[in-house]
Amino acid sequence: MIEATELTKRYGERTAVDGLSFTVRPGRVTGFLGPNGAGKSTTMRLILGLDTPTSGTVRVGGRRYRELVAPLRVVGSLLDAGGVHGGRSAHAHLAGLAASNGIPRRRVDEVLATVGLDPATARRRTRGFSLGMGQRLGIACALLGEPEVLLLDEPVNGLDTEGIRWIRGLMRSLAAEGRTVFLSSHLMSEMELTADHLIVIGRGRLLADTGMREFIESNSRARTLVRAAEAERLRDVLDAAGASVRLDARGGWLVDGLDAPTIGALARAHDLTLHELAPRRSSLEDVYTAMAAGAGDYRTEVAS
Repeated sequence: MIEATELTKRYGERTAVDGLSFTVRPGRVTGFLGPNGAGKSTTMRLILGLDTPTSGTVRVGGRRYRELVAPLRVVGSLLDAGGVHGGRSAHAHLAGLAASNGIPRRRVDEVLATVGLDPATARRRTRGFSLGMGQRLGIACALLGEPEVLLLDEPVNGLDTEGIRWIRGLMRSLAAEGRTVFLSSHLMSEMELTADHLIVIGRGRLLADTGMREFIESNSRARTLVRAAEAERLRDVLDAAGASVRLDARGGWLVDGLDAPTIGALARAHDLTLHELAPRRSSLEDVYTAMAAGAGDYRTEVAS
């Protein structure tokens, strides 16, 4: 479990994290959302003891990170997969981490197999690794100590489609084992498929701490998908009725401002044959984008 209480971090006159309180609970994947400059990276660094809070506290498993005797056995993290000496092999890097935290040597080969780095690749110097291979090594480092808590920042970065499906399944399986999984990502489609719960921040402050479905449903606008043979004439009719109409990526019109029964009645009155008329639930990307665009709490900064 991760517990932040009134967590605040200031850099001179700039406040990166402002009185932030939340709990990341075990047994589920918790997504961490916020635009660039919202304070996500700073918050994760504070959790891992890489920065010191100006005020407030954050604990992992009931302790501050610096109080952990063998931290990799408690919390595994992926913040920067490129933070590996290019002259060392993946195997040597993991073996060094294992030795420093009292982790059995057998775990090195186990996690390499888990992330799909074969023995020959693992013995190569990491400077020749592709972005995806480096990302897999970073995930192996996070898993090395079989920790109860995992912090992952953009874990699918550089992975192909198969790799993305793999990491999605891995995160959900770890949560199903009762572990605490805290995931930060800008890929809304993946976040929607992976996370059970969301923590959303802006300008260093908490904006939402709720379940995925609850977040989408409570912030969704009524929207209807409609398709017709005479698509342009249908759009003219809907525009004249005051609806907001835009093209759906998969064809047809997405209509805001009119419900399905009203659209059906308009189509009948204008002798339009409809091929599809269905309510459309907003996606996480739809909801999050609308919130980010309309909330004064958001800002863009060079660093978060």
